[in-house]
Amino acid sequence: MSSETGSSKDVSEEHLPHKQDPGAVTVADDPFADPGLPAHEPRKQDIDERAAKRSERVVTLLFALSSVATVGFIVSYLLIPIDKIVYIWPFGHVSGLNFALGWTLGLALFCIGAGAVHWARTLMSDEEVPDERHPIAASPEVKAAVLEDWRAGTQESGIGFGRRKMMRNSLLGAMALVPLSGVVLLRDLGPAPGDKLFHTKWEAGKRIVNENTGLPLRPEDITVGSLTQAMPEGMDLHDHDFHSEIAKAAVMLVRLEPADIKDEQSADWGHEGILCFSKICTHIGCPATLYERQTHHALCPCHQSTFDLSDGARVLFGPAGHPLPQLRITTNEDGELVAMGDFAEPPGPSFWERG
Repeated sequence: MSSETGSSKDVSEEHLPHKQDPGAVTVADDPFADPGLPAHEPRKQDIDERAAKRSERVVTLLFALSSVATVGFIVSYLLIPIDKIVYIWPFGHVSGLNFALGWTLGLALFCIGAGAVHWARTLMSDEEVPDERHPIAASPEVKAAVLEDWRAGTQESGIGFGRRKMMRNSLLGAMALVPLSGVVLLRDLGPAPGDKLFHTKWEAGKRIVNENTGLPLRPEDITVGSLTQAMPEGMDLHDHDFHSEIAKAAVMLVRLEPADIKDEQSADWGHEGILCFSKICTHIGCPATLYERQTHHALCPCHQSTFDLSDGARVLFGPAGHPLPQLRITTNEDGELVAMGDFAEPPGPSFWERG
């Protein structure tokens, strides 16, 4: 009987809740208890040498492809003509040199990055190492002192976030309105340009004058292979709007052999091989007046945008977004070069309203 009683007692104790140490902290008491690190799981490459060899070959292949792409970049730069235009779907007609340089350099950089990442993920050590950190939470005493200082400060200031609501609300309103000052200052950026960017000082019959001498230009003044900088007649350096207008109206004239002009419309808009283009680069507005007479290329010194003046000032290289606008010219009864109207499109850098 006593044996049965003892057995019954043991069974009942097993089903009773265990007594806990009053000072012990459980997960239920502390929801942010440290769960510890999970057991380390080896990768396939750690236990299978053949898998490790495969990863090694993949990384080697990526690095080798990067080397080949770099060599391709150098070869492309040396062999592809700067004015070579190719058709590549779906991009359309693009510069063959720019396309080759971009793809080879991009592939070289990508393969280096991909190889390094694959190396790190499959072959480098990935053993987790814990590092103990000191607690960053403030002690209860510090928290209590900060709250007490806050209450005392609000009471002494007379605001009291539970009292004097009119003062509190006026403060919040003032702080909300202050940023509007910055918005108003945006007006000083200047008035909207309207259609000013679409019009310049050029008009039908306006004589083309040398930018340095101010004298009208004649066809005989423009020799083959030369570049002459010019502007519309009647512009004076002392005019209040001179700088804003010359920034749109400045042009350059070149004379080519008629057989060297590739674009038919460009030839029709010129006079006896003399072509007139805006000299304002269509990237950010620098003067694109570095001229190479053998290739008929005009170069912008700021960011190396290159234009083919023999082919409608088409962009060959650089960040410029569109060709230099051409000014249609002829001669008047006195044999002087004159404009036949304004530019067909706005000169200078692109802007969002541009068609």
